[in-house]
Amino acid sequence: MTKYIFITGGVVSSLGKGIASASIGKLLESKGLKVSLIKCDPYINVDPGTMNPYQHGEVYVTEDGAETDLDLGHYERFTAAVLSKDNNVTTGKIYDSVIRKERRGEYLGNTVQVIPHITDEIKYSIKKVAEDANLDIVIVEIGGTVGDIESLPFLEAIRQLKQELGRGNAIDIHLTLVPYIKSADEVKTKPTQHSVGKLREIGIQPDILLCRSEKSLSLDVRKKIALFCNVEVEAVIQALDVSTIYEVPLMFKKELLDELVLRLLNLSCRAHDLKHWERDVVRRIKNPERTVKIAVVGKYITLQDAYKSIYEALIHGAIANNAKVEIKKVDSEEIMRQGPHTYLSDIDGILVPGGFGSRGIEGKIQAIHFARVNKIPYLGICLGMQTAVIEFARNACGLKEANSTEFNQKTRYPVISLLREQKKIKDKGGTMRLGACKCFIKKGTSTYSAYKKIQVSERHRHRYEFNNKFRNIFKKKGMVFPGVFRPKNLVEIIELKSHPWFVAVQFHPEFKSKPDNAHPLFREFIRAAIKNSV
Repeated sequence: MTKYIFITGGVVSSLGKGIASASIGKLLESKGLKVSLIKCDPYINVDPGTMNPYQHGEVYVTEDGAETDLDLGHYERFTAAVLSKDNNVTTGKIYDSVIRKERRGEYLGNTVQVIPHITDEIKYSIKKVAEDANLDIVIVEIGGTVGDIESLPFLEAIRQLKQELGRGNAIDIHLTLVPYIKSADEVKTKPTQHSVGKLREIGIQPDILLCRSEKSLSLDVRKKIALFCNVEVEAVIQALDVSTIYEVPLMFKKELLDELVLRLLNLSCRAHDLKHWERDVVRRIKNPERTVKIAVVGKYITLQDAYKSIYEALIHGAIANNAKVEIKKVDSEEIMRQGPHTYLSDIDGILVPGGFGSRGIEGKIQAIHFARVNKIPYLGICLGMQTAVIEFARNACGLKEANSTEFNQKTRYPVISLLREQKKIKDKGGTMRLGACKCFIKKGTSTYSAYKKIQVSERHRHRYEFNNKFRNIFKKKGMVFPGVFRPKNLVEIIELKSHPWFVAVQFHPEFKSKPDNAHPLFREFIRAAIKNSV
């Protein structure tokens, strides 16, 4: 029988439920268990695909093309789980399903209500993941903070589900804050008490408390929390601030969290070993042999989560090269105002990530020109490839008015244009070219040197593509097309012959990178940047 772990958060948002969930998944996998993870998001959007990054952060894309919450990225980076559209449940998705059933007459004669119809749909969505994948444990993270009105149906659903499953088959873990008051030189437990009290009002008694704190919790403090929150002292787990998120599984292991979870779930497993993770990930991050400086030139730079997978993949590439990456976040609009030299003269490598819309585009094009002319290693991703094409068309091919039809529908040289199948699409949500597609790699290229394969599968999220009408012009000026989606002859990768390392891809390699298995393109990009820094 599949066991369940429900993870909730209290006091404040952004405590790190996603990292905690992923870390627990990592610990349980090391015990030999098959694990999957679900994120339940309380917003009414069906998915985050149409949200502004400033609203939601990064949109993470799964193999099957689902646009999901960025926490699914943490889940896949930390564990071996391959997630799908079923692993991200939203209020919008739940209500959409229930309303469709009502219109088909499946509830004929009944008044459709939050309880039982909405909560039943939530429970069905959670159990469906376990039934489809034959899992040992499903970890379910409930988004938001206890006390939010939006989260109530999800909390009621997991309350019911735990009761239905019975003792020993499901546990509740509550992540909370134990703040340190500097002027009093003490930690305060009252916010945690209030948060657990709110949870118990709903009918949920947590089995384990993960207490985020910048100060170590004394035994007396733990006993106080245990007493007022009705948990065992051993179940009060401190979750201290760490220098890297990849240290969290090791911290939880030291706190014996995995042993506690297994005991509460009546599971017996082999002794686990995280020496590989500690040696090849955490130790390399903490003791790098060198430092490399990479500029990420984007339009959502002020929000850390907007390019979350990009930043993590750069760290992974650095780990693979025994290096530390220093990421310089550069606003492309600032480059438009002050020029690329102001921000990029001390950089070892330049990366331009994906995005949508015309704001800041010319700044990205200037940054790419700076990388190309000055022989600085460059990695372009999605829009970063399209802007590289525009830059090359204008400045190397003499097509001065070249542009993408996304930014100028009447451009004289539409070197980037809308995919043919996209021209009749009107709905915005879930209608892009999404998910994994195969790409054939040409030998003798930088891309092949990275992958060492003639066929790869990568995840996409875009509507626009390289216009093949201009391919011959680009070839004559030194551009190489080492990666193609053969069924539709779509250009997936570009390179430059006369450059030490200039690679841009239409897909999103960052979504398949892990700390102990860096994506080949990020690994080689960092290697080229290190070589450039010497």
